Amino acid sequence: MKMGHETEISQEKINTGYKLTTAKVWDIVLTILTYMLLIFVAALIIIPIVWIVGSSFNPSSSLSSSTAFPKHPTTLHYKELFQKTQFARWYMNTLKIAVINMILSMILTISTSYVFSRFNFKGKKASLLGILVLQMFPSFMGMMAMYNILWQLKLLDSHIGLVLVYAAGQIPYNTWLVKGYLSSIPKSLDEAAMIDGASNLKIFFKIILPLSKPIMVFVAISQFMAPWMDFIFPRLIISSNEKKTLAIGLFDLIAGNTNKNFTQFAAGAVLVAIPITLLFMFFQKYFIEGITAGASKG
Repeated sequence: MKMGHETEISQEKINTGYKLTTAKVWDIVLTILTYMLLIFVAALIIIPIVWIVGSSFNPSSSLSSSTAFPKHPTTLHYKELFQKTQFARWYMNTLKIAVINMILSMILTISTSYVFSRFNFKGKKASLLGILVLQMFPSFMGMMAMYNILWQLKLLDSHIGLVLVYAAGQIPYNTWLVKGYLSSIPKSLDEAAMIDGASNLKIFFKIILPLSKPIMVFVAISQFMAPWMDFIFPRLIISSNEKKTLAIGLFDLIAGNTNKNFTQFAAGAVLVAIPITLLFMFFQKYFIEGITAGASKG
């Protein structure tokens, strides 16, 4: 009887050990697959970047002869961008639009989100639902309507028109994002400040704004980056050469001349990417914190 009991115990230990070994094997397999997937995704992202940077230093201007690692690298195309094109003007135009859009978007977003998160008023739920519904439609669906509005306001072929559309277009998404974050800030802070005699305006500037720094940095960076990469809408309303943005100007370099100006286009793309990359790296902590905060607290 004792022998049978010991046999059962040993068999149970073998089964337990087998299960543990199988679990470890599966963990190892899943870990390997995860790293393989990450390496594959990283390669998909890094290889085009390396190739476009290398192409910008190729001595020739042809797309077919460009390589990621040129044998005789040159900065000729970077010089030609400033000497033979209006790259500096395009750059300053885009920078101006990006900065104004960032400031205006932050003002509109934080004020709208503060009202929705802190005050109760008639039509609040309907307004929030309307904002939510607006997010479901692609932005290009309203381009002809926006074109007509800007035409009536005499804002076609102007940077002000672009900024107004950019700033107004970001309100639905960012309002929901920031409102969720502000709603997580305890209202007891507001009540305590009111007891001390603080007005709503003072509460907003002294309490709400400092506590909403992560999410507002996210909004600022995302709105600053938007005009640098947008092409379709600026192409629709900007017609004069002196008001072109970088996206329009760089596209015109290769439109119909793919094999002639590609390396110059690559040089322009690198110069566009550098400030955005540095900005993202510098504010990466706040950027990631803002994304997670808006997602978890919204």
